[in-house]
Amino acid sequence: MWGQAGRTCQKGRGGQPATASSSLWGLGRSCGGGASGKKSLSARNAAVERRNLITVCRFSVKTLIDRSCFETIDDSSPEFNNFAAILEQILSHRLKGQVTWFGYESPRSFWDYIRVACRKVSQNCICSIENMENVSSSRAKGRAWIRVALMEKHLSEYISTALRDFKTTRRFYEDGAIVLGEEANMLAGMLLGLNAIDFSFCLKGGLDGNFPAVIDYTPYLKFTQSSDSISSDEEELRTLGSSGSESSTPENVGPPFIMDENSWFNKCKRVKQKYQLTLEQKGYLEELLRLRENQLSESVSQNKILLQRIEDSDLAHKLEKEQLEYIIVELQDQLKSCQSLDQLSAEVSLSQSSLDPGQSQEGDGKQDTLSEGKEDTPSLLGLCGSLTSVASYKSLTSLKSNDYLASPTTEMTSPGLTPS
Repeated sequence: MWGQAGRTCQKGRGGQPATASSSLWGLGRSCGGGASGKKSLSARNAAVERRNLITVCRFSVKTLIDRSCFETIDDSSPEFNNFAAILEQILSHRLKGQVTWFGYESPRSFWDYIRVACRKVSQNCICSIENMENVSSSRAKGRAWIRVALMEKHLSEYISTALRDFKTTRRFYEDGAIVLGEEANMLAGMLLGLNAIDFSFCLKGGLDGNFPAVIDYTPYLKFTQSSDSISSDEEELRTLGSSGSESSTPENVGPPFIMDENSWFNKCKRVKQKYQLTLEQKGYLEELLRLRENQLSESVSQNKILLQRIEDSDLAHKLEKEQLEYIIVELQDQLKSCQSLDQLSAEVSLSQSSLDPGQSQEGDGKQDTLSEGKEDTPSLLGLCGSLTSVASYKSLTSLKSNDYLASPTTEMTSPGLTPS
């Protein structure tokens, strides 16, 4: 071992023997570039990991939308299980652990982040999931939240609200996480298409939160052979194997033109499956088009009814406006006539007073006598009445038996108190 190392170290560039200085220089160069190489490698790995998860998530959403055209999506659907695993790994990407009092870091679940960041969503399901009896672990609550949000058609709204709270997101995730990068906006846009799917999940049986979710990449990595190809997969592999061997010739590199019965049968089977799938999609699209045409006709009829109602209401408003204007004109005419009558009566009274000055003087004298007759009496007389009247005297004589009142004959000797 040492001999081989010595022999390799003795040779430099071009087969020339290497000196000690050149070997030391090469060692320093390799050691100096190690740190930068590790950084670039870690950055490259993080970028590839983020890109893979986002790409697979996009494929999974498209698969779910295609599958929802033919059947209801529930827990038994492999497409949904794969999507839930992908979303769980995206939300758990570079998630920080929780530091305890003793300085140890315990793992966290993405539910801890969702519970804090999605409180601002109106009518959220956070409290209801927290109070679920059959869901105990944090991971299981996160999986239950994914299902409830999909059934409510609010998953994209939850993710968008959580991503807008950058302070909370920064507190829960490390640098390089998907939710902290540019891919986060793509994620919220991708999940928006799931609002068109009707999901059906049963949460009574409980969710298993003991094991992490595993993504199945085989549906997205499966090789699909084009219809123009005349060779099967086995023949292509056989051709590649024969071309890699030393005994192969240029004539045997290409695929053979003669195909066996099995390859033709497999190709016909694939074409038949594609035809059936296309036929089912055609029927679905025709039914959808028919439904949309019915909805369009109904909306057109409703629009006509609403337009007719608007025209009727406009006509009624115009008639009411004309009636009100006519009433206003009549009231204005009546007001003018009343004002003219008042002016006429005032002129008549002035003319009468100018024609009969004696009567006006007599009237003034009468008014003066009346005003003199209504002189102000003392306050006691105003309250108790005039003592000179017979009624007042009778009221006083009726109270002779009272010890607190004196006799009117002894106390009041005014000649006006004598009975008439």
